[in-house]
Amino acid sequence: MAQRLDALLSEIAACRACADDLPHTPRPVVMVGPETRVLICGQAPGRRVHESGLPFTDASGVRLREWMGVDEATFYGSGRIGVAAQAFCFPGTSPKGGDYPPPPRCARLWRARLLALLPRVELTLLVGAHAQRWALAEQARASMSETVRAWRAFGPQVIPLPHPSWRNTAWLRANPWFGQELVPHLRARVQEVLS
Repeated sequence: MAQRLDALLSEIAACRACADDLPHTPRPVVMVGPETRVLICGQAPGRRVHESGLPFTDASGVRLREWMGVDEATFYGSGRIGVAAQAFCFPGTSPKGGDYPPPPRCARLWRARLLALLPRVELTLLVGAHAQRWALAEQARASMSETVRAWRAFGPQVIPLPHPSWRNTAWLRANPWFGQELVPHLRARVQEVLS
């Protein structure tokens, strides 16, 4: 299984399927391994992650690790936490601000094959509306807010989250229940899975 995963990760790293659609050279960013138990699925890497080649090396990552109750060493060095977004390459920045949505081609090409090689995943964090709609399909609610508010409905294996971007600071202020109810549950569940 580990050899098959390594081979697939090499294929993903060499992928240029979206090269004609991206404003830069593709640089797939995925961080998973045979020991991955917590899988974080967001929408796509941002500009800073594209530059670093390592997921969540930005302010969003600081906030996400805080929500999860893990430090950088655990996040990056344990092998038990993995990151595989809906799209593995930075899609570019929209003229309206923010990043373009993840191109669906990436998920169609890689997602099922990658998930099949991660049998030890016990908890999946669906970060943002794109990941929630893709993974939950008809179970996703009409909006990201409604999906996150219904987090208890998805059982212990899946937790939907808002994106930890600074752009969601107003959402977090308007939804204090998130910090009071969901974040403590998230921390406890992450610790349970990682122990």
